[in-house]
Amino acid sequence: MLTHLKKYDIILGSASPRRKELLKGLDIEFRIMSNDVDENYPADLIGVQIPEYLAQKKADTYTLKENTLLITADTIVWLDGVVYGKPTDRNDAREMLKMLSGKMHQVITGVCIKTAGKSTVFHALTDVYFAPFSDEEIEYYLNHYAPYDKAGSYGVQEWIGYIGVERIEGSYFNVMGLPVQRLYYELKNW
Repeated sequence: MLTHLKKYDIILGSASPRRKELLKGLDIEFRIMSNDVDENYPADLIGVQIPEYLAQKKADTYTLKENTLLITADTIVWLDGVVYGKPTDRNDAREMLKMLSGKMHQVITGVCIKTAGKSTVFHALTDVYFAPFSDEEIEYYLNHYAPYDKAGSYGVQEWIGYIGVERIEGSYFNVMGLPVQRLYYELKNW
């Protein structure tokens, strides 16, 4: 599938091992090239605008050749009008998990697909319902896992997801960091 993309040198502009794993699942040839990007965004952006802006900002740091197709993404957790990105330290991770405990939050991933002559940005939104976490469960997770590179301080595919996710409405893979079904659709129609 997606044989029309064989003419491109496909680059995943991300250092995320989860995004790499998910893109591999589409059975396309690609390589990794990650640029360091300042992930600040204008204060007037809200919700889906934030990860879309950041995905585009990441894409704009690359100089693309004619036959290059670039995929960049950014994921945030959104709860009650507040963005929960990657935690700065253990205390920040603990506080995020306490805020998410027992609540529904949204995971939003913005994706940019870009070539030298064309660009598109889209997002996927997933509602995640968490059971309440005890302080002991949060400490166990922080002691045994490293949530410091994950929006909202958690990986849905890790222990905290196993014990905490009551239900998900939307793409599970979006919660992992790349909405591969939507990405496949966009690439299919590229």
